Amino acid sequence: MTAAALDLTGFIRHENGAARLDLAVEGMTCAACIGEIEHGLQELPGLVGARVNYSRHRLTVNWDERRLTPSAILDALRRLGYRAQPYVAREAEEAEAQRMQHLLKCLAVAGFASMNVMLLSVSVWAGNVSDITPETRDMFHWISALIALPAAAYAGQPFFSSAWRAIRSRHLNMDVPITLGIMLGLGMSIVETMNHAENAYFDAAVTLLFFLLCGRVLDQAMRRKTRAVAGNLAALKAATARRVEADGTLTLTPAEALRPGERVQVLPGERVPADGRALSGESAVDESLITGETHPRDVASGDTVYAGSLNRNGTLTLEVTAAGEATLIDDIERLLEAAQEGRSRYLHLADRAARAYAPIVHGAALITLVVWMLTGHSFHDAAITAIAVLIITCPCALALAIPAVQVVAAGTLFRANLLLGSGDALERLAEADTIVFDKTGTLTVPDPRVANAPDVPADLLAVAGRLALSSSHPLSAAVAREAGRAAPFEAVEEHPGEGVRTVAGGVETRLGSPAFCGFTDHPQPSGADTSLVAVMLGDRRALLEIRQTLRADAVRVARELARQGLSLIVLSGDRPDAVAPVAGQLGIEAWRGGLKPQDKIAALAALKAQGRKVLMVGDGLNDAPALAAAHVSLSPVTAADLTQAQADGVFLGDRLAPVLAAVRVSRRARRLMLQNLGIAAIYNLIAVPLAFLGQVTPLVAAVAMSGSSLLVTANALRARLGADRDARAEPAVTAPPGVAIQEGLS
Repeated sequence: MTAAALDLTGFIRHENGAARLDLAVEGMTCAACIGEIEHGLQELPGLVGARVNYSRHRLTVNWDERRLTPSAILDALRRLGYRAQPYVAREAEEAEAQRMQHLLKCLAVAGFASMNVMLLSVSVWAGNVSDITPETRDMFHWISALIALPAAAYAGQPFFSSAWRAIRSRHLNMDVPITLGIMLGLGMSIVETMNHAENAYFDAAVTLLFFLLCGRVLDQAMRRKTRAVAGNLAALKAATARRVEADGTLTLTPAEALRPGERVQVLPGERVPADGRALSGESAVDESLITGETHPRDVASGDTVYAGSLNRNGTLTLEVTAAGEATLIDDIERLLEAAQEGRSRYLHLADRAARAYAPIVHGAALITLVVWMLTGHSFHDAAITAIAVLIITCPCALALAIPAVQVVAAGTLFRANLLLGSGDALERLAEADTIVFDKTGTLTVPDPRVANAPDVPADLLAVAGRLALSSSHPLSAAVAREAGRAAPFEAVEEHPGEGVRTVAGGVETRLGSPAFCGFTDHPQPSGADTSLVAVMLGDRRALLEIRQTLRADAVRVARELARQGLSLIVLSGDRPDAVAPVAGQLGIEAWRGGLKPQDKIAALAALKAQGRKVLMVGDGLNDAPALAAAHVSLSPVTAADLTQAQADGVFLGDRLAPVLAAVRVSRRARRLMLQNLGIAAIYNLIAVPLAFLGQVTPLVAAVAMSGSSLLVTANALRARLGADRDARAEPAVTAPPGVAIQEGLS
């Protein structure tokens, strides 16, 4: 479809006097594509800005409509070698699946071809030392060519297209020497077959493709990002709203059509459709997914309410203050996109190695060709030797050095209840020197518990749990967990604002406020983050303290992380008086409470400006932009879906130990990655001089290249036992409780 054929009218938005369009870009294969696209478009007159989000393959362009047209932007992209179309979340997800499917097809074709060509090659090798006739050998070579050439043409597409784009943009990546090695190997094999030579190298070319595609598929599988972000945000937004008209009647209208100044009615159990100010009514509003606040917030006339909040138990009439794309949820989405764009520019270890490696490979092969020609050798001999150098230095070991370690480490972390969502997360985890924790649901267990349950008589606790099963109060869920599998009482009466009661076995039984249950001395909670619920069974009474409790191993993990040299900080959207005791228990002196998403982004930016590399651990929707903005991030499996989508890893269970395992295993994995790169370098230092002197044929070069790949893979597997031991190790308890204080945060 040409640029002129695309109807972009419905996809163009306007902001700050400029037109904006989100485009899905096909053909992006590495981080280098970001600079190529952005710099290539900057030359267009009237372009205001161009930002590439590599993880989502999305390009956002802003332009002056008086000087530039959308078709001109698409034409410029096409000249750069990329195709683009309007970005639609569902289509982007389908495109991601198609890319993975194409890689798997390429891998299957390369595997099939390499097995069959290798069988033919074995027959030729055996025949060369026995009684094979030249005619039979040539036939086997031509059959190999018939299999290898179409297979390489199809299976090599991911490398060929990437190499061509790199050459067009005047830079080198790892796919350039791979493409040259494969093409020259196949070309020289055809020449050798036509000249009835004993050896051809079709097997080396397709086997190399198979090994490299294994690494590419593995890397793509670990990089694949969830595409559910838009759906998760939509689930938090009310689709419709009850608009109050001037005459007091109610009109059901799409939430997107609301305008500031209009009035809306929100019933109990509904999500707030827009940011607004309460005009009438009283209720408790659950904002835990928006702000991170633990307890439902009481709302009365004059209070502010955010879109996406859940109205608990009262009808509210609101005056809309922000609607459409101006609500807090939309601000979170914009922060999220900006943070993702920043992270997508991370230059991976393999990419950095390839930048230095590719010119050396090309230079060595070219020098070999020139030197052999100048010393009187024929072009045929010089070309054979140059190709041997190119094949023996082909970065198969380099391409597998990183993914091989990633597989071992990811498996180890899986056994430690941590699931990684991106391949480069291990590299960034190993670089982290500061850990920023959210409080609610991260350092604490996600749901409130009866903190003093061991001190409450068992029969009273059981009665309280059964009564709670019939209550709609937000705190009742914490008490209901104490009921186990017991059934609720029958004929339970609910007294709004007070509690629930029933008569069980002729005995008055109540659950609710202390006054409702007969307490006359107005007992006070033991802390600012504690709520009191009373239970009464006849003349007996007890107080239940409801609060979020620390994860069982949080104190030990915090101390061990500090002993590992990491600075620990707590940044929470919860009330400061609820954050302080948690930070105190963990020995973390740097903490802040009451933060909005943009406040957390600003705090992370301040840390980054100080040269810190932050591991962010959080679970709320308000943490999602911070998770995306951090150098690396983790979230518990109980986190909001949107939050999990932005994290580099998700840990399971009620313990914090997987965070410690992530630090230990990733640091070990990075050391192994560097070792593997060193092995590849040492291998080249030994093999290249031999190939340059003509002591290594292309066939031997291919075998040596495969051997180096096996060597780096074995080195990665060697770490498994040690990494498992680290992942299972219990945190030390002898470390001092103090941790490094990050100035400017507390």
